[in-house]
Amino acid sequence: MPEMQLLHPGHAPALLAFEQENRAYFAVSVPDRGDDYFARFDERLHARLAEQEAGVCYFHVLVGAEGEVLGRVNLVDVADGGAELGYRIAERAAGRGLATWAVRELCALAANSYGLAILRAATRLDNAASRAVLARSGFAVVGERELSGRPGLSYLRSLADFTAPPGAPAAR
Repeated sequence: MPEMQLLHPGHAPALLAFEQENRAYFAVSVPDRGDDYFARFDERLHARLAEQEAGVCYFHVLVGAEGEVLGRVNLVDVADGGAELGYRIAERAAGRGLATWAVRELCALAANSYGLAILRAATRLDNAASRAVLARSGFAVVGERELSGRPGLSYLRSLADFTAPPGAPAAR
């Protein structure tokens, strides 16, 4: 498995390559980031790192053996013991359980390192792979919602089973 790392400035070249190489693949299931995202990538990365420093978001990259970024797993809108989960896996790494592994790892981090008790997520109805990842990771459907003008589902995941007693490893 790749290593999950908290985003830092040194990830910039590999992260940009990941986003560029997978742009068309991602656009099938999530809204395209647009040309401005790539034109202002460094500025946007700096802003994300500032949000992370402030503790309102936690951005993680999945780094492969050669230093390449194979995925992103993020917690945004951190407040009141909860956060919104988002993730993207490179096309060449999809279908191997990486997203499920990464989501479970992030649940443990969220509970034990960031002190969170609940995670929220959402996916479009036509994104069967993401729905399967959330289901395998213990997220429960709690409602319907519109995502980018298309029907979707809202999910919640309690992190109580990831919280380890002092000195004990967290469950995954």
